[in-house]
Amino acid sequence: MSYDLVVIGTGPGGYVCAIKAAQLGLKVAVVEKRKTHGGTCLNIGCIPSKALLHSSEVFEEATHNFEQLGIKTSKPKVDWKAMLANKDGVVESNVTGIDYLFKKNKVETHHGTGRILAPGKVEVTGEDGSSSILETKSIVIATGSDSTPLPGIDIDEKQVVTSTGALELEKVPGKLVVVGAGVIGLELGSVYARLGSQVTVVEFMDKVLGPMDSDVSKQFMRSLKKQGLAFKMSSKVTGVSKKGRGLEVTVEPAEGEAHAETLDADVVLVAIGRRPYTEGLGLKEAGVELDDRGRVKTDTHFKTTVDGIYAIGDVIAGPMLAHKAEDEGVALAEILAGQAGHVNYNVIPNVVYTSPEVASVGKTEDELKAEGIKYKAGKFPFTANGRAKAMLATDGMVKVLSDAETDQVLGVHIIGHGAGDMIHEACVLMEFGGSSEDLARTCHAHPTMSEAVKEAAMAVYDKPIHM
Repeated sequence: MSYDLVVIGTGPGGYVCAIKAAQLGLKVAVVEKRKTHGGTCLNIGCIPSKALLHSSEVFEEATHNFEQLGIKTSKPKVDWKAMLANKDGVVESNVTGIDYLFKKNKVETHHGTGRILAPGKVEVTGEDGSSSILETKSIVIATGSDSTPLPGIDIDEKQVVTSTGALELEKVPGKLVVVGAGVIGLELGSVYARLGSQVTVVEFMDKVLGPMDSDVSKQFMRSLKKQGLAFKMSSKVTGVSKKGRGLEVTVEPAEGEAHAETLDADVVLVAIGRRPYTEGLGLKEAGVELDDRGRVKTDTHFKTTVDGIYAIGDVIAGPMLAHKAEDEGVALAEILAGQAGHVNYNVIPNVVYTSPEVASVGKTEDELKAEGIKYKAGKFPFTANGRAKAMLATDGMVKVLSDAETDQVLGVHIIGHGAGDMIHEACVLMEFGGSSEDLARTCHAHPTMSEAVKEAAMAVYDKPIHM
């Protein structure tokens, strides 16, 4: 079996790369070890977690806001099994959609574990032990990432879980300890807090969402505390042991010596990050080099240290985001087809799908200060936005940062209802090098949440109207 391109892994980066390459006229095959396509994102990550997030948010809305909105109803109850069934249905719909797209674009699928034997040769081993060799002009490594383990803590995916187990719990835990105040920990922690769990987040750093803009991080933490989440910052989990039917979690200060404390938990979620998945690919034998963090080394055209072998997505440097992997997949397919593929890494949005959502693109104020860049900042709170008031969604703000001399927008940060959708007008603006004045002078429909983006831009170059 001979191809122009073989893609190992069909997560967002892999399947998009394969489809785009096929659309550009290449003969393409994919290798996938799961029974379904979509990788971590569609099967056990982004998509199922968003289904649970939405269910829990609707439950929260019905519990706390319906009466104020003039809706009389009996007290809602959580049907956990039905929530999980809805989540599974959403996943199935998405993964079967990729099957359809592969057939439509004549992308051939080989289920099994892929291993690079040499440039141009990929061995595929099926569950039954049978193997076949695929010959190809180019190979793309798109195997994604896996949950980073916590040293000394055994994961059973029943009581001590990663995000995978957290999406399949038999019941809503009474007490949940989340290790790590990053995106995954806070998203899933907020789901269970809304459904009734007592949630405690243990974080090694002194702020949530470490790389996030400090203003946004502080406001976001206040919001989560109001929702009932408790935090132990500058702390680390050093042990988890059985205690009856539950667990006992040992917590110590991140630095220095001090008395350890223990927390009771029914479930512990370990969410301290993700690491590139390169196990069993035969990279060392093929001559493909990794960096000191276990990521595949690539040049600006995604080529590894071996001709004919490329890599995209979570296995290479950069943010571990599905949309970053997708853009890399498209760019690489274009390059392999003789076109000029390119990814602008300065304009990749980042979204935390909690309630309220957090979204950002470009530089944070902390980064601008550290780099000695002179800038101007404008803020506008949703408490002054008419649509937000009507929706009982006044928690949050918009922050716009621009160059002090040129007024070019360098970063935008939003915390609020629908932030993940609102951030994209900032992405488009920044892609074309727009200024805060460009954004402020662009007519925005009234009444919308997005008017807060316009007002924040007005606060940069002049003054906002409604504050």
